Amino acid sequence: MLDNLTERLSRVVKTLRGEARLTDANIQDALREVRLALLEADVALPVVKDFIAAIRDKAQGEDVVGSLTPGQALIGVVARELTALMGGAAEALNFATQPPAVILLAGLQGSGKTTTAAKLARLLKSEQKKKVLLVSADVYRPAAIAQLQTLATQVGADFFPSSTGQLPVAIAQTALAYARSHYHDVLIVDTAGRLAIDEAMMKEIADLHAALNPIETLFIVDAMQGQDAVNTARAFRDALPLTGVILTKLDGDARGGAALSVRHVTGAPIKFAGVAEKIDGLEVFHPERMASRILGMGDVLSLIEEAHRNVDVAEAKKLAKKVKTGKGFDLDDYKAQIAQMRKMGGLSAMLDKLPAELVRAAQSTTVDEKKIARIEGIINSMTRLERTKPELIKASRKRRIAAGAGVTVQEVNQLLNQFEQAQKMMKMVAKGGVQKMMRGMRGMLPGMR
Repeated sequence: MLDNLTERLSRVVKTLRGEARLTDANIQDALREVRLALLEADVALPVVKDFIAAIRDKAQGEDVVGSLTPGQALIGVVARELTALMGGAAEALNFATQPPAVILLAGLQGSGKTTTAAKLARLLKSEQKKKVLLVSADVYRPAAIAQLQTLATQVGADFFPSSTGQLPVAIAQTALAYARSHYHDVLIVDTAGRLAIDEAMMKEIADLHAALNPIETLFIVDAMQGQDAVNTARAFRDALPLTGVILTKLDGDARGGAALSVRHVTGAPIKFAGVAEKIDGLEVFHPERMASRILGMGDVLSLIEEAHRNVDVAEAKKLAKKVKTGKGFDLDDYKAQIAQMRKMGGLSAMLDKLPAELVRAAQSTTVDEKKIARIEGIINSMTRLERTKPELIKASRKRRIAAGAGVTVQEVNQLLNQFEQAQKMMKMVAKGGVQKMMRGMRGMLPGMR
C-alpha cells in the first residue's frame, strides 16, 4: 500500500543528503514531492493541505541531531505527522457497558461489512474470549443472511436467524433480547448497504442506532474507494455518532488514500484493518506502525506479534537447533516452514512488514504464492526416506513423485534445486549476516525470483 509515497519519500532523503540543516528552500522542495505523492495516492485535498502545513510548521528550523541527515530529520517529522493523521495510537473497542455490548456495523454495499462482522467475531472470541452473537438486519439480500450464517459457523460464533420478511429494527430488538437471555458478551449487528448514499438507508441505520443504543458504531470503508470513501464517510458521520472505523481490503493494490483521509473526515479512530480475504485477516490498526510501513521502515512489531500467535514454539526450537549445527535440515522441515509461513499470511505479507532496505537486499524479490502452495503436494508424494535423503531421488523416483503430485518432472527438479539452496541458506544463517540471508532467499522458496 502507498508504495509510490514510500518511493518518493526515499528520493526526498537522497535529495537532502549533504545539507547542514533543514531550510525553507529545501523543505519547500521536499514537501512538493510529498504533496504530489499524497494526491497520487488519492488522499483528500483538504487532508493533504492540513498535513503539509503541519509538516512545514514543525520542520522549519529543525536542526540536524547527531548523525541524522536533514532527510532523516524530515522523515522523522513526516512520521510523527502521519501517525497523528491516522489517529496517534491504537484504540480498543469499548466494552464498558452491561453485557451484551452492541456493535453496529454501517457502510456501503460491497465494502465488506458481512465478512468483517465474522472476522470481528472471530477476533473477539479467540483473543478476548468473548461469547459473540451475530445477526443480519440486511432484509434486502437473502444471500447476505445466508453468508453471515455460514461465516458464523466457520468462526464458531452464535448466529441469530432473520428473514427478508421482517423489519430491520424488529430483528435487532429480538436479537438483543436473545443475547441478554443467553448471556452473550457481544452482539454484532450487520446492516444493509446501498451502492450509493440514499435517504432511506440513512433513516434505517439511524432507526437501528436509536433502537439498539450501541456501545460501538463502526463505519466499514473499502480502502480501494479513494476519494469516494471521503464523501461516504462524511455522510455516515452526519447521520450517526460514529465511534470507530474499520478499513477493509487494505491488502489490495489500491492507492490507499482512504487510510490517510478517513480519520480526518470522520473524527473517529481507525480501530481495525482488513489485511487479507481469509477469515483471520483482521488486525488491530496501529497508526504508528502503519506510518512506519508507509515510510519504508517496516512493521517488525506486527510481524513479531503474528509469529507469537502462529508459530509452533517446539518446532521453531527444533529448527533452530538444526540451523545452529547446519545439519539435519530435510524436506519435512522445509514443508513445515512453508506451512508456518502460510499461517502468517504468506511470504508477501511477511515481506510487506519488513523494512524497505531489507526487502531491497533481496534484489527485487517477487513472490508467486500459488507456486509456494504447490510444494506441499510434491513433498507429500515422496516417501519418508526420500524426504530425509533427497539425494536418493533419481529419474524413476522423480517420475513417480511428479505423477503423484500432478506436476511435471521439471517442477520436481526445480523443487530439489530450491531445497538445496535452502540448505545452503541454513549454513549462511548459522554464520550470520542478514543481507546475505535476504539475497539467498531468492532461491530458497518456489515462486521467488
